[in-house]
Amino acid sequence: MNAPIQAHKSAHVQSRTTFAALWKPALIQAFAKLDPRQLVRSPVILVVELTAVLTTILCAIPHPAVSTGLAVQIALWLWFTVLFANFAEALAEGRGKARADSLRAGSQGLTARRRKSAGQYETVAASALRKGDIVRVEAGELIPGDGEVIEGVAAVNEAAITGESAPVIRESGGDRSAVTGNTRIVSDWLLVKITANPGESTLDRMIALVEGAKRQKTPNEVALDILLIGLTLIFLLVVATLQPFARFAGGDLPLVYLVALLVTLIPTTIGGLLSAIGIAGMDRLVRLNVIAKSGRAVEAAGDVHVLLLDKTGTITFGNRRCSAMVKAPGVSGKDLADAALLASLADETPEGKSIIEYLRPLNSLEQPARDAITAIPFTAETRLSGADWAGRSFRKGAVDAVLAWVGMDREAMPAPLAREIEKIAQSGGTPLLVAADGQLLGAIHLKDVVKPGIRERFAELRQMGIRTVMVTGDNPLTAAAIAAEAGVDDVIAEATPEKKLARIRQEQGEGKMVAMCGDGANDAPALAQADVGLAMNDGTQAAREAANLVDLDSDPTKLLDVVQVGKELLVTRGALTTFSVANDIAKYFAILPALFAGIYPQLGLLNVMQLASPQSAILSAIVFNALIIIGLVPLALRGVRVQATDAASLLRRNLLIYGLGGIVAPFVGIKVIDVLLNAVGLV
Repeated sequence: MNAPIQAHKSAHVQSRTTFAALWKPALIQAFAKLDPRQLVRSPVILVVELTAVLTTILCAIPHPAVSTGLAVQIALWLWFTVLFANFAEALAEGRGKARADSLRAGSQGLTARRRKSAGQYETVAASALRKGDIVRVEAGELIPGDGEVIEGVAAVNEAAITGESAPVIRESGGDRSAVTGNTRIVSDWLLVKITANPGESTLDRMIALVEGAKRQKTPNEVALDILLIGLTLIFLLVVATLQPFARFAGGDLPLVYLVALLVTLIPTTIGGLLSAIGIAGMDRLVRLNVIAKSGRAVEAAGDVHVLLLDKTGTITFGNRRCSAMVKAPGVSGKDLADAALLASLADETPEGKSIIEYLRPLNSLEQPARDAITAIPFTAETRLSGADWAGRSFRKGAVDAVLAWVGMDREAMPAPLAREIEKIAQSGGTPLLVAADGQLLGAIHLKDVVKPGIRERFAELRQMGIRTVMVTGDNPLTAAAIAAEAGVDDVIAEATPEKKLARIRQEQGEGKMVAMCGDGANDAPALAQADVGLAMNDGTQAAREAANLVDLDSDPTKLLDVVQVGKELLVTRGALTTFSVANDIAKYFAILPALFAGIYPQLGLLNVMQLASPQSAILSAIVFNALIIIGLVPLALRGVRVQATDAASLLRRNLLIYGLGGIVAPFVGIKVIDVLLNAVGLV
């Protein structure tokens, strides 16, 4: 009854988001976006379109100083400027829409088995479900909407949303009860209470986020728009006053030239690329499988000063792992390894499996079959586990429990072994004793292993001026040991929800932006308080509702990537704004001498580029102004890569590259275009 679909392959989506597949639809959209009602969202480009309309009209009104051919070329290049800006935005939207279409295809025709008040079930369209409805989903069917499991246990394939094909267990109660619409149950059945109305689900949010046409402007974009409008008004006033000056001096400036000057001076480059930068930034976030409830959260991530990170699952793997073996005096390493391996064969805990993984490459013992040994399971009362095999007994467990099993007091423990156990405890690890047939053989060092490369990532964040704070429920001694190994800047030990909330408020009170991630109901207050709250998709509903970002992969380390995307978004916008404003300097040297050389011959000294004629100078500046938008589209879509450095160094670097580059590029570009225009006889 439930319409089947195929899991969406990332390769399929990628094939639809290549430039070759997108440029034709983007070009069509570029013409569709010429509608002034659409350009209202981009005031600078709307001004360019109005000037293009005016110039087109002026082509039919001859002016003695302007040939019809030159006026037509200027009008065409003004239209190209608008089209190129629209093309940049449409290209960014096209990548998102291809991803959205792939996601949307899975939910078309989807039905659900909804429970009626009498306990019977009726088949309805998934789009008819409302918050509070209860549906039954069985193996092979798609979950019709976001919800909470209220009964049953099942394996769920979430590849359609996360891209991860390995099924995950979802069950009622606890922190693994949340399910996502459009994911498939591969075993058993679930009774799900729908928690989102149509248009509010995870899938709907993904689609809305990647479809740039429906994207709301972020506060920074609105502020930049206001700045660009202000600059445009200033240059409009400047250009409007030039004609009176010219006439006072006995000259006359063609209106076509004044229009060309206005377009080259206003910040058309950033005005044309601003939308594309924002859409591409959101697309990068979606590719990370992170859903943002608002663009504000992504921008806030770029300004974060402090990261609060849970130890378990983020900084460490979460399960204690075997990292070393310590033998007792007079015991061979082989005897200890054999006993530890045999004591762990029937241990299904992550710790037991890690001991086997650690010893298997080092041990030549032929392992007995599982059914040949008598397993001794771990219990809270005995605090030890092991196995009986071939008439022998092997045990491992907590220090006191194993000592009691061998009939030994702590004081009777060999001094070298006692010292090693004390070292393990002080380092934040967990010591397990190993014994066989009533004889103490040695100890196993279990530790919460820090993820490889995490220390280097924290070092990069520190270079960017971001402090990391590890949050853990461990005692201060253990917390300090792991914090030192991971390289975090600070630690909150024996953390409670109140402690987390108090720390976030303290940092915010000092004017800092704070980010944190969490998945439990007790994380909800802190996630709501933080400027950037990243919730795990497989966490509780309370955590997901409190956060402003949701990670579909439920990977806590994703917070570091979100910060990187936020910084790239802000830096790209700032770099291209700098480049756009710096462009104006060269245009002064190109157009002003061309306009006033006949009235004030002395201004010919400003023609440092030695442009061939006033006409070619004006046309070259207009052509460059249009082409530079297309030239910068790849950078706007890819984003400026953020180096691991402090804000001051980053600012100096961008000013050097994009500020100086924005000054130099037009001098070179306009001169080359001038030479080409004259070579082909267009002026």
